[in-house]
Amino acid sequence: MSKKRILVVEDDPDGQEMITTMLQHLQFDVDTADDAESAGNALFRANNVYNAVIIDLALPGKDGWELLNEIIDNPDTRDIPCIAVTAHHTSKLREETISAGFVAYFPKPIDATNLGRQLAQIV
Repeated sequence: MSKKRILVVEDDPDGQEMITTMLQHLQFDVDTADDAESAGNALFRANNVYNAVIIDLALPGKDGWELLNEIIDNPDTRDIPCIAVTAHHTSKLREETISAGFVAYFPKPIDATNLGRQLAQIV
């Protein structure tokens, strides 16, 4: 059985490294993108298959909300679970992300144990 593969869309290099390290420790294969455009290339044009996408809401250019809408609007990617991460946590924002179509939400800094538990249920 092959490892599950996750795309991490995070513009902050330290945040990207932290999430990638957590996911690799949890035995996931990880690809990264610094912005929504790079994520779009990986998702829509490179024929990659992902079990989930972790998206920072505050990305340069197109934000995480716009990327989520592109993923949902594309028949080839609409079933990929998308997980929101943000440094700007509020309980209202958590509700808004779930209503928008994200399957999970993690405030930064991300709790690795909680991430592992949630991913076990999602992917």
